[in-house]
This record gives sequence, structure tokens and C-alpha cells, in this order.
Amino acid sequence: MANILEILSKRGLITENQILETRRRAKEESLKIEEVLYSLGVSEDDVLSAKSESLDIPATSLESFTVPFEILEYIPEESARYYKFVPLAKSGGFLTVGMLNPEDVRAQEALRFIMSRLGFSSQIFLIKPSDLEKVLKQYKSVGGEVTQALSEFQEELQETYAGKKGVAAAKQAEELGKSSEEAPVTKMVAVVLRYGVEGGASDIHIEPTQDKVKIRFRVDGVLYTGLFLPKDVQMALITKIKVMTNMKIDESRVPQDGRFHARILDKEIDFRVSTLPTTFGEKVAIRILDPTAVTKSMADLGIEGRNLEILEKNIKKPYGMVLITGPTGSGKSTTLYAILKELDRETANVISLEDPIEYYIPGVNQSQVRPEIKYDFATGLRNILRQDPDIIMVGEIRDKETAELAVHAALTGHLVLSTLHTNNAAGVIPRLIDMGIDPFLIPSTLVLALAQRLVRKLCQDSRKEVKIEGRYKEIIERETSSMPAIVQEQVKKMKADTIYIPEVSTTCPKGTRGRIGVFEVLEMTRELEKIILEGPSEDKIMKEARRQGMVTMREDGILKALRGIIGVEELMQVT
Repeated sequence: MANILEILSKRGLITENQILETRRRAKEESLKIEEVLYSLGVSEDDVLSAKSESLDIPATSLESFTVPFEILEYIPEESARYYKFVPLAKSGGFLTVGMLNPEDVRAQEALRFIMSRLGFSSQIFLIKPSDLEKVLKQYKSVGGEVTQALSEFQEELQETYAGKKGVAAAKQAEELGKSSEEAPVTKMVAVVLRYGVEGGASDIHIEPTQDKVKIRFRVDGVLYTGLFLPKDVQMALITKIKVMTNMKIDESRVPQDGRFHARILDKEIDFRVSTLPTTFGEKVAIRILDPTAVTKSMADLGIEGRNLEILEKNIKKPYGMVLITGPTGSGKSTTLYAILKELDRETANVISLEDPIEYYIPGVNQSQVRPEIKYDFATGLRNILRQDPDIIMVGEIRDKETAELAVHAALTGHLVLSTLHTNNAAGVIPRLIDMGIDPFLIPSTLVLALAQRLVRKLCQDSRKEVKIEGRYKEIIERETSSMPAIVQEQVKKMKADTIYIPEVSTTCPKGTRGRIGVFEVLEMTRELEKIILEGPSEDKIMKEARRQGMVTMREDGILKALRGIIGVEELMQVT
């Protein structure tokens, strides 16, 4: 088999003189061939590719990949640094390992020992030095820093409050939680927050258990356990977060809410915090909000075809109400922001009421409600109407008063955008009536209801193709048979006989990356107006929606599954 130098020479990447110099320096200076090649200006990628061919071992790049902390725990940091191999992903009984020098006999023996102890088999990939360093830094950023902070915390605990137990021990931890910016507990909180931001988490959960504190991160809608901390850290950790959010430190019997702001990774990040009393102490949930993040377009969110046409048509109307509906965490706010970006913000006065402001949109006057000082959605909406608005965005319609004010604003010549909690688009009308809105006002105000859910997207570089048969065939045939005729024609033209399922890979350890929406749109029509005035039920509204040609959320998802964007199993769970 050809060696690295021969392969690089055949590819025209090094000359004969460079081959001779590489061999000479490697021998005289006791260097590896690769190290000399890097010093001669040969790129890491070219060396990696040549080495992969020479050793007949697949290579992988970790440029846009972060190893989850629970995966790093399989191989100790000391072993990873010494033998130059790191864990990348786990699937079943297999651990995917990135190695810098798989030809190193000692490294192979060390890896076999670790695998036998874990009861796993290993799948080896070649990686380049910069990728190895990137993963080693991840060890330091989470495990190392937390361990160091824990050690400092426990030393401080022992020195300052030695011998105290029970109530006194709880008091000592609380006092440490109030400590300075350089204190160990402050460093611990900072590491946890940074890890959440780095890993693209939307939420951080700090959950006390009987004998430890579990920290979980929500990424793409799924919670993953990231860290376990000792029980004696709990009080100080929660107290520190309460201090940061101006919550009552001495109150642990009732839930509290707060927020704070921090600069992390050179970005200004907002954090919304909620506490909840539980059996083993207070649980803390932290929502991560990056106001500077670039919001997506409606097409990027997954709104397409008929849904996109109807939405674009209705948001151009001078007045009326457009409501986005779905459960908590279904992406309603993101859709509202995408709609705001599509509106004419130059010639129209666009004002939003939000709790909290998640993203900054140029040209929109964004106002944050503060219920603690009695500036809520209803109060804000009343005052916005005195600001000569053209378009009003209300973060959420939560009560009768806000609903009535939103309807009034739509009646008096304003376009109102907001969100509501219902299971589907047809449920919007009964929900408004339940909130006290007179049925005769709905047809003249509500122009559009859009329901949505979020589904994890398949990694395009590692998804697995499977035939449409068995259960998959049954599901797809059942869902497509009830689609509008025009959509059924589109499905036939696809001539799809395969779909894709998630597959774990080194670049995609969960088999999915990011999320996309599935949507259904209900538009106000004369027929729907009659149903509302005669006595609306969800069944009657749904029949009219189907007559309009509405594609349900699940059907929209099936269309995306047939195009290989999402998996059928994930879709069925979400919808």
C-alpha cells in the first residue's frame, strides 16, 4: 500500500525534493512525517486525506461539530490527551472514536482496554490535529472548569464553615451563593451558561435529585443530560442564580420568575429564569435568548406551497388579525418574527409587545412587557393604540382583556399579529369564543389562523435510505389518501418509493440537526363566516378547511418526509 508521501506526490501536492527533505528531517529531528509536512505548508486536510488512503481508515471533519458532554465522559481527558484519541458519538454498543495516530500500537491497546471496561466496540475515524485540539478544549471548557470550581467551592465551604451541619450547613451554602464575581460558584454558573450557549441549547434545566444535582440541556427540542454536580453545591448554585435575577433568596416555597443579561462568547445573551419547588429542592429552568441572532425567512421555517401563498397574501392586508397557534415550544414566536421581516417597516409604523424580546428586528418598535410593574399585554396594547400604529405584534393573547383589545385594534384598521394556545388551526375560533369574544366579531377581524409544530431535520450527509413498505407504506398511504386532489397529484409526480430515517454519524451524533416546522393554514371565507354565525364546532370548521384545500400539519410533514427532510417516526410523535 502506498505511503503518505507517495500519495501526496501522485496528487501533485509535494515535489521529489520535498519528499527527500521530509524523510531527512523526520529521521534527524525525531518528528512524525505529518509534522514535517505541516511545516512545509501542506494542509491538514490534504495530509488527512492521504493518510486515510494509506491506512485504509475513513476520515472525518469536526469543523461544525460539538461533542456532547455525556459522550466525552466515556474517555477520560488524561487518556484522550496522552493517546490522542477522543470519543465522538455513541450508537447502541458502538463508540465512534476519532484518532490522530491509529497506527500507534500503544494508543490501540489503550483504546481496547477502555472499550473492554465500558463493554463497547469501537469504530475508528482519522481526524486532524486541529480537530483533536478542538475536542480537548471541550473537555477543559466543561469538565475541567466545573471540576476546578467544585474543588474551590468545597475548600471554601470547609474552611469557612467547618463542622456545621443541618440548618447551619444550608445557611453557609446560601451565603456562598451571594459571593463575589470571582467566587467558585460564580465560575460554575458561568461554565454551565457558556456550555448551553456553545451547544446551541434553547433551555438549561437544573434539577435537584436525592443525592446530586442534574443539569440538562435542551437541543433541537430534546433534553440531554450534560452534568452531575454534588448535592452540597445545590443551595449555593440556586442562590447565585436568584441573586442574578433579583428573586427573593429566602423564599423557596413558591415558584418565582426573573431574568438577567450576560455577555457570553462575545454575544449579549438574555436569560429568562423560572424556579419551582420540588421534593428535593428548587428546580431552575433557564431559557436562552440571543436577541442578535439572525431570524429565518418564512421559507426557511418550512412554510411553503399553498400555506406560503395564503400567508403572504393575508399579511399584506391593511387590517385584520393573523393568529399563530400551537403548544409551548412549537416555534410560534419565531414565525411571528419571520412575518415581521416580510412586512414594509419603512412606510408603516410597526410596534411589538413582547415577553421577552427574543430577537431585534430593524424598523420595529419593540417593547418589553413587565407584569411585575403592571405593564402587561393588555396595558401595553391600550397604550400602543395611541402611538399611531399600522401593524401591531402582541407576543401572546393570554386572557379575555387582551383578546378584546386585539379584536378592537383589528376592527379599527390595524393589522394585528399574535399567538394563541390551541392544538390546531380549527381550534382558534372556538378558543376566541371561550375567551369571551362575540362570534359576530370574529369574521370581520380574524383573517388567518396558522397552526404549527417543530420536527427535527434529518442530517443530509448521514441519513439512511429505506424502502416505503410495511408500516411506513401504511402510514403514507393513509395520510396521502385524505389530502386535497391537487396535493395528491404532486405526490404522484414525486414517484417516491423510498424515504429516509436518521442515522448516527461522526458529524451527526444524534442523526438529526436543527428543526423545521410543519404547518396548516385556515383562511376566513364566506362559508366559514356562516358556520361561525350559525354556531361553530371544530368539526364543522375542519370540514370547511378541507373544502378550502387545507393540508393538515401531519400531511405537510408527510410531504417533507417524502422529500427526505424529516423522518416519519419523528413526525408521528410530534403530530
